[in-house]
Amino acid sequence: MDSKQIDISAIIVTWNAKELTRSCLASLLRSPQPFTMEVIVVDNASQDGVADMIAAGFPSVTLIRNPENAGFARANNQGIAIACGRYVCLINSDVEVPANCLSEMLSYMAANPSIGLLGPKMLCPDGSIGDSAMRWPSVSNAFWRALSFDTIPGISKFIPGALMRDFRYDRIADVEVLTGWFWMVRREALEKVGGLDEQFFMYGEDIDWCKRFWNAGWRVVFFPKAEALHYGGASSSRAPIRNAVEMLRARLQYVRKHHGMWGRIMFRIFLWIHHLIRVLGYGAVWLLRRSSQAAFKVKQSLACLMYLAGSRSNRLAER
Repeated sequence: MDSKQIDISAIIVTWNAKELTRSCLASLLRSPQPFTMEVIVVDNASQDGVADMIAAGFPSVTLIRNPENAGFARANNQGIAIACGRYVCLINSDVEVPANCLSEMLSYMAANPSIGLLGPKMLCPDGSIGDSAMRWPSVSNAFWRALSFDTIPGISKFIPGALMRDFRYDRIADVEVLTGWFWMVRREALEKVGGLDEQFFMYGEDIDWCKRFWNAGWRVVFFPKAEALHYGGASSSRAPIRNAVEMLRARLQYVRKHHGMWGRIMFRIFLWIHHLIRVLGYGAVWLLRRSSQAAFKVKQSLACLMYLAGSRSNRLAER
């Protein structure tokens, strides 16, 4: 199909999330839309039959079957490489898209040509609003995060924490980072900025991409007039400790890419402080209450500390 004939290319990466992917596709394809759209799914060598389900149940979907888990960034880039739309949407497999969501985003993007990347409001299954915006990692917000000051009610709104606990999700706003659960990207901006950085396997690619959009002169905008339901943890919940380490690894990759030597050193020091405090704090809670959640938090931070302790060999392996 000619790109002039397609408004939106929707790209979904899936890994062992059969039922969630089925729901995501059904929500995208359930009714006619006032725009043209193609849907591309990249399966990262799932073992739950999701690729066969898509081939049998959604014949209009373009399916790419990877022989191995290529990671989030590389798999999305595979979809981007064959996408023909004037706008490209990267949508997580654990998202359900209401009927008017994409049309609202499309209209706003068309009316605001300075926007390169647009993200909708995240609705959670319990009815709450999910966090979908954040600040770029910096030495200062790593310090506040290490001490958990950015989560204290009444204080966090005065602290520029990375998690943006002060952000109100009821207004359109330019933000530094839109988390990578759901993006709409302008084709012109995509061609200027390029695809996701494939050195990021699972996390961090969203922070890096948003940084690159801003550096290239494109706005990154949160758009609450469009909403979508995000279940969360479709893949990461299967190995939460491993994924905490992957997130730490991605943050270090980002800092190495975008910060100088002293920034990298201080960021690493604050990561050590953060996880040491968590081990001591949750360890004390476990001793007093024998809480299984506290025990898990201790294991999680110990795994991160072990990764930090072996960071020299890790850095060499990642080059």
